[in-house]
Amino acid sequence: MITVDSLTKTYGAFRAVDDVTFTARPGRVTGFLGPNGAGKSTSMRVMVGLTPPTSGSATVCGRRFADLPNPGREIGVLLDASAQHAGRTGREILTIAQRTMGLPKSRVDEMIAQVSLTPSEADRRVRNYSLGMRQRLGIATALLGEPEVLILDEPANGLDPAGIRWMRDLLRGYADQGATVLLSSHLLHEIEVVADDLVVIGNGRIVAQGTKAELLASAGTLVRTRDVPGLTTALATAGVAHAPSAAAGGSDALRVEADTEVVGSIALDARIALLELRAAEGAGLEEMFLELTAAEQRETTTRGEAA
Repeated sequence: MITVDSLTKTYGAFRAVDDVTFTARPGRVTGFLGPNGAGKSTSMRVMVGLTPPTSGSATVCGRRFADLPNPGREIGVLLDASAQHAGRTGREILTIAQRTMGLPKSRVDEMIAQVSLTPSEADRRVRNYSLGMRQRLGIATALLGEPEVLILDEPANGLDPAGIRWMRDLLRGYADQGATVLLSSHLLHEIEVVADDLVVIGNGRIVAQGTKAELLASAGTLVRTRDVPGLTTALATAGVAHAPSAAAGGSDALRVEADTEVVGSIALDARIALLELRAAEGAGLEEMFLELTAAEQRETTTRGEAA
């Protein structure tokens, strides 16, 4: 189990991670989602002892990463597939990890086969690897010690569609055997397919967490109309929460925190014609993600324009 408790990391006056708390449980894949710069990678670096927290804690299997006697046997980590010695071969990198963990030599060939690297590719220097090959090598290194926890940051980067499907099946199978898998990715469809639980971070803070089914079911109603001011007034009068829909695009869409029947009745009473009325959950994870992180997306764009 991965337990993150009130985790905060500051760099001067900047809070990269702000009071983050969540748990990734055994036998489940937890998707860790957020826009670029939201704090995902910083949080994961704290979990594996690469970055000290300013306050709070992150433990794996009840202990800090630094307190584990042989970390690779308990936690498989892939944070940056390019952070590998470019002058060594893939086989050499796996052999060094195998010896460090005290594993049998046979594990190297087993992992090369499991991640579908050919013998000739394994004996090639990493500087000559494509990004997809580096990802496969990084996943092989993470799995080498047969850990009960996996922490992977954007492991699908550089993989072709077949490679993404392979990775998805591998992680699903690993969790089904009782392991804990924490997966960060910007490929929302892949997260939606494989994840059991979701943790959404924005601007360093958790903006939503729960099972995938719970979060998608709570998405509310998507409504489009040419009379947005009129519908906004009617919803406010009825005390129904609403906001512009970032995912639907355009200026005629709202996401409303009520079911379709309630929204339709309010619009009818106000004599407002609707162009579209449907449950927002039908749009899936992308809709929910864009709605939850809309404020940070706007802030990031503003910062970029100001720069």
